[in-house]
Amino acid sequence: MSIQATRFDELALDHVARNFGGQAALTDLNLTIRSGEFIALLGPSGCGKSTALNCLAGLLPLTGGRILMDGRQIDGLPPEKRGFGMVFQNYALFPHLSVEKNIAFGLEMRNVPRTELKARVAEAIELVQLGPHAKKLPGQMSGGQQQRVAIARAVVLRPPLVLMDEPLSNLDAKLRLEMRTEIRRLHQSLGLTTIYVTHDQEEALSLADRLVVLRQGEVQQVGTPQDLHEQPVNWHVADFMGYRNLLDGVVERVSGTSVTVSVAGTTMTGSAKQPMAAGDKVKVGLRPEDFSIAEPGTPAAGSTALEATVEVVEYQGREFAVEVRTDGGQALHIRSPLAPAPGERITVSAPHQRVLVFPESLESPAPDRQLQGVAP
Repeated sequence: MSIQATRFDELALDHVARNFGGQAALTDLNLTIRSGEFIALLGPSGCGKSTALNCLAGLLPLTGGRILMDGRQIDGLPPEKRGFGMVFQNYALFPHLSVEKNIAFGLEMRNVPRTELKARVAEAIELVQLGPHAKKLPGQMSGGQQQRVAIARAVVLRPPLVLMDEPLSNLDAKLRLEMRTEIRRLHQSLGLTTIYVTHDQEEALSLADRLVVLRQGEVQQVGTPQDLHEQPVNWHVADFMGYRNLLDGVVERVSGTSVTVSVAGTTMTGSAKQPMAAGDKVKVGLRPEDFSIAEPGTPAAGSTALEATVEVVEYQGREFAVEVRTDGGQALHIRSPLAPAPGERITVSAPHQRVLVFPESLESPAPDRQLQGVAP
């Protein structure tokens, strides 16, 4: 296969910062990306993920720090000198140019010989399975097909790094799934190094080798999908990793990593990574799937039971998403293979080992937390 990415050993973001009018959009970002990795930047709108991508692309100058590729500082180079591929949310195709000409545009700007240009464009079109559409204009194609053109235009340049800014957000659910598979296939088959911005944790988990969760311009945690899914370092990361139930509580007692918390009109026991003391305000995190509907009465050993009233039931294929309200007035989200009836009184139970307890405050992460998961 002739379309193979240009290789490098590592790309380092060293204390990268970006301010807008005195406001910090990105603060002290440290990350080392190895060649061939798929990195997802994850977080809510305004957290700094697109700012980080634009700084890498050269579309925004840094206000602090450096970007190094194999030890060579590149943050002073204009975008065209970095040679990175970019895939935008809105496709950014030329509406008056055919698929072929859109894909060829970057090669023409680089004065690639005509014979090589035609061969590379043809191969890129074949890679994204758009052969029958090569002569069409973007306006004659679906959103998914246009995004394939945008991806082909990026990879045909054989870039050392492909930057993707929420490329699937404009597509419907079915197309998003299809394009997710396509992006991962191209990443692997072409040996790409990819940095991908998204606010969708399911998308990030399915695509990335490592995730970088951001909040207000600061890195909260870096690690594999499994690391972040199972061991979020704070409640903000837990929120993005599917811990939909985040309950306010107060620590009653602590025994090692086991913490008993007063929450939702009862007590719950869970585990904590950080030191805590009685009286501390905390957030208790549980996934909807961590709850089960239990028989009324004494809870099973090693679990907490709560009495609740069913408020909303949604069918979601194999299971039901159920919102209940406890006697203490706390709304909880649970999943169940069976559908309780709205208004029904039920008992919900959660095992202690599935309950995570986090400090209420979200202080700036320590340097060692910022660098967690970064290559040495």
